[in-house]
Amino acid sequence: MMPRPRQRACLQSGLRLNLNRLIRRGIIEPGAYSGREVTWTNADEQIASGLITADMSGPDEGWFRIQLGQLDQRINLVSQPRNFGGRQWYFICPSMGRRVSVLWMPPGAHEFACRQRWGRQVAYASQFLGRDDRALRGKEKIKSRLCSIGGFDPDEWDLPPKPKRMRWKTYNRAVEKFDHYEEILDLGSFERMGKLLRRK
Repeated sequence: MMPRPRQRACLQSGLRLNLNRLIRRGIIEPGAYSGREVTWTNADEQIASGLITADMSGPDEGWFRIQLGQLDQRINLVSQPRNFGGRQWYFICPSMGRRVSVLWMPPGAHEFACRQRWGRQVAYASQFLGRDDRALRGKEKIKSRLCSIGGFDPDEWDLPPKPKRMRWKTYNRAVEKFDHYEEILDLGSFERMGKLLRRK
């Protein structure tokens, strides 16, 4: 299987606003007016910086503002009650009017909007990869996540053990995915071996 030719912009090469991550990192605060300077990096190199401010002091609605170079964009926010208490905040996509947690500004774009706004102009990085490369990437993501949570040295493990405080159900799901990626890579190896033998 050949990877798709790179005719579309890669979303991950642009900038992303993840509302839940901004809240977790304390850059914006539900129940308050807040803001901070933020930076975007790629492979430890700063690619952009700007100022984020948000008013989330109301119970149901608020606003979010991003100032980045020539861009000065204001985005509406809404919150919805969660099933087990508390509230979940969302962006309202300025272009599509959809409730979303993540907004993107792909390379060449001049505003942030939801993934659906960019349609077939963009693709995720994994869509540019072939089957085996996607499997390798998937394995590495699982390994990296488990090592990060458990404090394991990635060089010592192919598949790290269950980190403390991680539920067995969650860990077993990660193992199943990891094994699935292994099967894909094994299949790819057999296919390559078969091609080599047919050439002889």
